[in-house]
Amino acid sequence: MPQAKQGKQDSEGKTGGVKTIGGGVCAPQGFHAAGLHAGFKKSRKKDLALIYSEYMCSAAAAYTTNKVKGATLKVTMDHLADGRAQAIVINSGYANTLAPNGMEIALRTCDIAGETLGLSREDIVVCSTGVIGQPPMIEPFEKYVPKLAKLVLTGDAGAKHYGASEAAEAIMTTDTIRKEMAVEFKLGGKVCRIGGMAKGSGMINPNMATMLAFITTDAAIESDILHELLREDINHSFNQISIDGDTSTNDTVAILANGRAGNKKITKAGKDFAVFAKALNTVTVALAKMLAKDGEGATKLIECRVKGSPTDQIGMRIAKTVIQSDLVKTAVYGSDANWGRILCAVGYTDGSFNTDNVDVTLASCAGEVEVCKGSFAIEFDEVVAKQVLGEDEVQILIDLHDGMAGAEAYGCDLTYDYVKINGMYRT
Repeated sequence: MPQAKQGKQDSEGKTGGVKTIGGGVCAPQGFHAAGLHAGFKKSRKKDLALIYSEYMCSAAAAYTTNKVKGATLKVTMDHLADGRAQAIVINSGYANTLAPNGMEIALRTCDIAGETLGLSREDIVVCSTGVIGQPPMIEPFEKYVPKLAKLVLTGDAGAKHYGASEAAEAIMTTDTIRKEMAVEFKLGGKVCRIGGMAKGSGMINPNMATMLAFITTDAAIESDILHELLREDINHSFNQISIDGDTSTNDTVAILANGRAGNKKITKAGKDFAVFAKALNTVTVALAKMLAKDGEGATKLIECRVKGSPTDQIGMRIAKTVIQSDLVKTAVYGSDANWGRILCAVGYTDGSFNTDNVDVTLASCAGEVEVCKGSFAIEFDEVVAKQVLGEDEVQILIDLHDGMAGAEAYGCDLTYDYVKINGMYRT
């Protein structure tokens, strides 16, 4: 599936028929959410969330490729084997990974949610994020999951968007901001919506998965098609993020589709398939950029755009290699136009491509400056370059002149605060 093109938005926030709206995961019809403090975190911050659909959903997910997997992830994989789900329970501050009786806790959590919501445990997705290797913790789930369930069952339409933000806040760990996104579009004349929320600031280097991200939609779509779309989409969104090169044990992205928009169910590739794919990509790319920009200790979003590559895959590898380079990340932090580090990262990227005619331009809202032409040094204004790199969103534009393909990747600068945060993560 080709990556959806991200064109300029008009004054109403539209991008090629996809309109940005509010509401997060509660924007689609029939979805409710809630979040509260349950005691997983020492602070009084929210740390337990619930997303609930009034109707059974087609469901799909992608997971970490780390060989060490959290107990909740294993339970979710089992529960989504049939392509159905109706609720998602997420906690932060406690990873339930390498914890004694972790599977029992994850299953018991599903039972508790199911008892209050009137669902079977197999229709519950459960996810955890936080410190790995902590002792078992079942009491917060027993006490507060029923309270969350009652909130989503009794919540009215006017409170839905509030619930979405509460849930998005409750899944945060070292995140500094909530990450939410929603869009509206049409399928066969029917208005459809996709909403999403995500968390992640550190241990971010997805590989066929993501950190934690949850997507809802009221479009009607078969679970097999949903899985296909999600698998392809994350290769151009979440999989193109890197903050620190670490792939988490709990990475999960899950999507629920309840069909309440009333469109003709998507069962195969075609026009509606393409429209839905574009809308989904709009949400996931927006969330991916939010995640990258909010990297632990980060002050800048780095977006690398590659064009002129032999294949999309090579372009994806190059873009991600550049934003993963510690030397590039530190140069951007210092607003230093050290373009040689960029060419170096391009050169050690795996794959067969020509590096004899590479152009590099640095850009931001302060303007742009070409720093390399045909793989050789050129004169440029260092003062202007420093101004360009001084903004909080920076683009590294690379043209290989070696084909017609391209790709993007998203990362952040590397600062002193990253070490401070991770040096005291548990305490």
